[in-house]
Amino acid sequence: MTEPAFASADAVAPEDKRKKLLHLLGLVVIIAALGWAVWYWLTQSGRIHTDNAYVGADTAVVTPLISGPVKEVRVGGTQTVAKGDVLVVLDDADAQVDLANAEAMLRQAEQRFRQTLATGTAFRARLTARGADTAQAEAHLAAARADAEKARAALARRESLAPSGAVSQEELATARAAYAQTRAVEEQARAAIATAQATRASAVGELASNEALTQGVSIETAPDVAAARARLAQARLNLDRTIIRAPISGVVTQRQVQVGQRIQAGAPIMTLVPLDAVFVDANFKESQLRDVKPGQKVELTADFYGSDVTFHGTVKGFAGGTGAAFSLIPAQNATGNWVKVVQRLPVRITLDRRELVEHPLRVGLTMTATVDTRDK
Repeated sequence: MTEPAFASADAVAPEDKRKKLLHLLGLVVIIAALGWAVWYWLTQSGRIHTDNAYVGADTAVVTPLISGPVKEVRVGGTQTVAKGDVLVVLDDADAQVDLANAEAMLRQAEQRFRQTLATGTAFRARLTARGADTAQAEAHLAAARADAEKARAALARRESLAPSGAVSQEELATARAAYAQTRAVEEQARAAIATAQATRASAVGELASNEALTQGVSIETAPDVAAARARLAQARLNLDRTIIRAPISGVVTQRQVQVGQRIQAGAPIMTLVPLDAVFVDANFKESQLRDVKPGQKVELTADFYGSDVTFHGTVKGFAGGTGAAFSLIPAQNATGNWVKVVQRLPVRITLDRRELVEHPLRVGLTMTATVDTRDK
């Protein structure tokens, strides 16, 4: 009877040990689960992730403002340039000719204005002279009237004496001829006055026309001179535009210009990418964006550097629509069968510039973004 009792005790011992191990394992699992829950609540709760994020930048497309043949190309692809650096030099021969022509036209316009001022002085002198001519003609008319009146009186006396024979017919004819001559001189004086008055009126008109061109303006404000000065400024501007400079600092990309090529105004010749001002567009699902607000902190990693380098950024704002809404062929959900597809909305994220200096990014690189929505 004692041997089975010992056997039963030996069988119970392993079973108790197994239960203890199971209990211990369960306790470890529970502790691990609690630890993971605490870790998730402390570090991951309220954080949303996406690996659908890409680096972007407000690039500058360099275009010439004038047409012309390329004389020099001073930069190459991937080269870093600063704002104001010379990128391309155009042949300036035509611009130099246009500048010289504009300078000559300005001098000519100034000369014409000075001539107009001098002409005004001449017109005033002429008007004074015409006034004197009129006064002289009026004096001649007065003298002619007096002579005519004297001749008329002499003719009247002789005509009154002619019946008595005291005056000969020859003397009477002479008196009549003298009177007619004085009348002709009087009419001639009247015509001279009309001519002088017309000439004076013409001088008044010429002076008025000249003063309309010069009154209230100087050589600086005269319309013709101002227009010539504007053409000169445009010629100088076109000459300056033969040197194409970098509008921003960045890296040269998509260079499409060569020496000797004739480029047209407005044609893109290269693109500048500002590496110190790149941003990230993270495409989150619409169901993830409930608690995302501008100003929240973002942690990002780039496949270019791996998980060892972490970038820090800030949510700047949201796009005006989803990618599907602005696609070349938008979805027509109001026609045919419809299957709901969760949409993604681009979220603009600005990056820390100091980190970009240490670890530069390139446009188009993929990123993984994590937004901490607990900071509301």
